[in-house]
Amino acid sequence: MKQRKAKITRKTKETNIVVEINLDNILLPSVSTTIGFLDHMLELFAVHSGIGFKIKASGDTHIDDHHLVEDAGITIGQALKEAVGDKKGIVRYGHFLLPMDETLSYVALDLAGRFYLSYEADIKFQKNGFNYDLIQEFFYALASNAGITLHIKMIKGRNNHHIAESIFKAFGRALRQAVSYSKSKKTVPSTKGIL
Repeated sequence: MKQRKAKITRKTKETNIVVEINLDNILLPSVSTTIGFLDHMLELFAVHSGIGFKIKASGDTHIDDHHLVEDAGITIGQALKEAVGDKKGIVRYGHFLLPMDETLSYVALDLAGRFYLSYEADIKFQKNGFNYDLIQEFFYALASNAGITLHIKMIKGRNNHHIAESIFKAFGRALRQAVSYSKSKKTVPSTKGIL
């Protein structure tokens, strides 16, 4: 069976990003975005999704992190879409409820090719360090470019880092379910016959 993989390059005046994804080959993640917190979250996503994942990214972070975080989401989404391909034999749906100390987050997704994002996470504004509002921007960019229906809900939590970590881990676990093969590897999981 052909390996499901993709390599996408995005180069703009603001960012330069290369993403490689292999859904069938678990490798140690290679993550370098020049934003330490984003690196940490993407490593968590990669490990918990069980997919081969590499990203090398740089950008105009001297202005702020927005362009790089959003463009990383765009590029990862495009790579996921290409790697999943025609979706024959995949489970299609995934969901995961993930505890992280005092935090509990839930992620559910559908790889149907239709974009939708519901994002409910009460992350407090922070003056210094990573702008946690960018997490929603990241997932919006990823889901819209991958064609994913994505629901993210923080059920409870207090610590921004724990909330973010539980969301990225839960997303990885839900994606792992959705891209895994069902017992019927020959059919598309839809009555339409196509996704």
